[in-house]
Amino acid sequence: MKSLSPLFSLHTPKIPVPISATNFNFLPLINAAVQNPKRPKPSVKKRPLKPTKTLSPAPVTVPPSSTPPKKVLVPIGLGTEEMEAVIMVDVMRRAGAEVTLASVEEQLEVEASGGTRLVADTFISDCSDEIFDLVALPGGMPGSARLRDCKILQNIMSKQAEEKRLYGAICAAPAVTLLPWGLLKRKQTTCHPAFMDKLPSFWAVKSNIQVSGELTTSRGAGTSFEFSLSLVEQLFGESVAKEIGESMLINVADNDSRKEEFNEVVWCLDHNPQVLIPVANGSEEIEVVTIVDILRRAKANVIIASVEKSLQILASRATKLVADKMISSTAESIYDLIILPGGISGAERLQKSRVLKKLLKEQELAGRLLGAICSSSTILQKQGLLKDKRVTTHPLVISNLDNVVDGARVVIDGKLITCKGFATATDFALAIVGKLFGHARARSVAEGLVFKYPRG
Repeated sequence: MKSLSPLFSLHTPKIPVPISATNFNFLPLINAAVQNPKRPKPSVKKRPLKPTKTLSPAPVTVPPSSTPPKKVLVPIGLGTEEMEAVIMVDVMRRAGAEVTLASVEEQLEVEASGGTRLVADTFISDCSDEIFDLVALPGGMPGSARLRDCKILQNIMSKQAEEKRLYGAICAAPAVTLLPWGLLKRKQTTCHPAFMDKLPSFWAVKSNIQVSGELTTSRGAGTSFEFSLSLVEQLFGESVAKEIGESMLINVADNDSRKEEFNEVVWCLDHNPQVLIPVANGSEEIEVVTIVDILRRAKANVIIASVEKSLQILASRATKLVADKMISSTAESIYDLIILPGGISGAERLQKSRVLKKLLKEQELAGRLLGAICSSSTILQKQGLLKDKRVTTHPLVISNLDNVVDGARVVIDGKLITCKGFATATDFALAIVGKLFGHARARSVAEGLVFKYPRG
């Protein structure tokens, strides 16, 4: 099968539960986890003189048909890599699949490898008698080991392979989870570079995606889009995969320049950067999780704050995320950078938050950093925070903004950074890391993601 264009360190929380999943060093676990199966120059577009109606990035989901929906299982455990899990779920749901996010832990709320808290739809025990068209394992450490040690999941996965239905794994999961279960026999396999030496050398392949019969494997968070689209193609066909890829700006990301910068200023700080990411019901989960994960890998202190009445929010593709704080508790704090995630309904709800409006205005008056991805740039526009600034945004809302730079995934103008969204979220987050910490750290983070960082 023709490979789809590639896009996107492993984090490792401590176990047992309950613990924090943010600052664990996974390297000492690798051997034990596998050996112990038990355990061109941009142009600037001006807004048309005639006002245009705001266009919302409409959800692209394959229309329902008379056939039953494809059923997909994505299990998660303590230390699962959040980008991999969330990208899989989001992409599959856009394709029209009925996706179940299942916890292998004793609780539905699971702390992922970068500290993001996800809430599963159900427990893995509730899935044991169901038949799935695809079971796909995210990686992360010790998330992959937690999946491996779940007997119910092992039985589900073994049955999936025996009955020749689709199954897949990414990052550490092929070596740490599938290998001890005996599900890689006579299968060409790839995985995260840190685990390649654990695979049988004759069958190990250094490729972003490897399809071998019913098994599909991939390398890491940076290849999650490619992995997910490969699975969509196998489930729904090439045309659906192409449609989903285009709607998520994957092809756009291939054609555009990575980054354009104007009015360059230094962002480096004399302290650890404090970053605030406000979220709401309808926020785009891929953008939230990708930015949080990457900035935390770079050692920024990131706070997710809910503008809703509870910490838990329901993101645009029905992924449940738990914020770190309520937005009201951040009102008196100072943040070096405030980043607004996209998602059209989420952006509308963020716009209604009086606390957030106050924070954004104070941020601009104090000369601190601002960021917006996808449709959230319209929030800054409505508050008058984009005056004389070059920006980029989601293609469907470009006509509502001034000074839009055509042909760049990420645009930096002084202390403002904007991005198109979806598949360009990794470029956005890494550009922030490069500005705050330098290119060396950004390149190091990109290598851990298995994402190609631009030279120079």
